[in-house]
Amino acid sequence: MNLLDLIISPAFAEGEAATISGSGLGDLVPLVLLFVVFYFLLIRPQQKRAKEHKILLTALKKGDEIVTNGGVIGVVKSVDESFAVLEIANGVIIKVQKQGINQKMPKGSANI
Repeated sequence: MNLLDLIISPAFAEGEAATISGSGLGDLVPLVLLFVVFYFLLIRPQQKRAKEHKILLTALKKGDEIVTNGGVIGVVKSVDESFAVLEIANGVIIKVQKQGINQKMPKGSANI
């Protein structure tokens, strides 16, 4: 007996028929169930949020009151393909990327 036999136990064939684990289908069931759980708990809600955000950005128009990802509240003054111009205070105008817009607020929220 050498040192490796103490660390890694040797496998001996004892003449008995080796047990074969049926088909591989039984081993795939937990993996498939795990994927289904991940899909419904992680992937699907993320896709739904991304779709809603895309709809929000395409429907953005002048006069909408929005909140940016940084928490800045403002009124949309103009919108183009990639950017939106916001008025965040009387006479204070900033230009932000449309992707940086988080949500649309109800009318009267900005108090500008």
